Amino acid sequence: MTNNILKLIVVAFAMVLISCGDDENASENQLNLMFTGLENLGDEFAYEGWIMVDGSPKSTGVFTVDENGALSNSSFDLNADDLESATTFILTIEPSPDSDPAPSDVHILAGDFSSDNANLTVSHGAAIGSDFTSSTGGYILATPTDGMENNENSGVWFLDPTAGPGASLSLPALPAGWAYEGWAVIDGTPVTTGTFTSVSGSDDAAPFSGTESGPSYPGEDFLNNAPNGLTFPTDLRGATIVVSVEPVPDNSAAPFTLKPLVGMTAVDAVDHTLLAMDNNATATNPTGTATKK
Repeated sequence: MTNNILKLIVVAFAMVLISCGDDENASENQLNLMFTGLENLGDEFAYEGWIMVDGSPKSTGVFTVDENGALSNSSFDLNADDLESATTFILTIEPSPDSDPAPSDVHILAGDFSSDNANLTVSHGAAIGSDFTSSTGGYILATPTDGMENNENSGVWFLDPTAGPGASLSLPALPAGWAYEGWAVIDGTPVTTGTFTSVSGSDDAAPFSGTESGPSYPGEDFLNNAPNGLTFPTDLRGATIVVSVEPVPDNSAAPFTLKPLVGMTAVDAVDHTLLAMDNNATATNPTGTATKK
């Protein structure tokens, strides 16, 4: 009887050791993340990582980014089998707090694992699907919504007057979770011209325009309801015009980090004349790496 009791004690003790060993091994299976170009999302949103395991997303954890680009957490302990089987890493933007266990539509970066490393880009098919380096654009200064030929330098429209008019932007179609937004940086303050998904249709808002109908292209006249610190009408000569890529939903009054097109309006720019924009995608696209350890 005594021998049997001793055997049971030895077996139980061995099982405890094995269990502890498994826990220690599991804690050593980490996913390490590194990013450049991610911005602080504020209090209402956070970043969340995901690995694709057998075709299904599994969360790797939530983190935030401060004003200096530093991550609140860059190393995450994961199940060893899941991490070994992971084929792709995806980074999303999620509400904070978030009651939905599934990824949002706002996929910003993704990459496939090659051995233990994944290079993360916006152009991956599981992210936005484009790096915007082929995007081109232009704009005119005009104020069609006031019905008069004055204050013509106080509005910006993304159209080409020599094409009928026609679209002046060439941008890739965006997946769900993203939209384009135009901006005029007036005396250092970015002011929206509205969000849009089509370069050949009106944008979603006209908070500053006049009472007349505007053309069926993205744009805005800055005639009414000036934000604090600004006066409308204004003069956009010398101002910076931006087209950004924005997450949906978006609670920020400033352009998101993705700014593929930027135009510096000359101080002697002529209204109703197409003004070219520069491609800025390489400078603003975030990148990253995910490493299994």
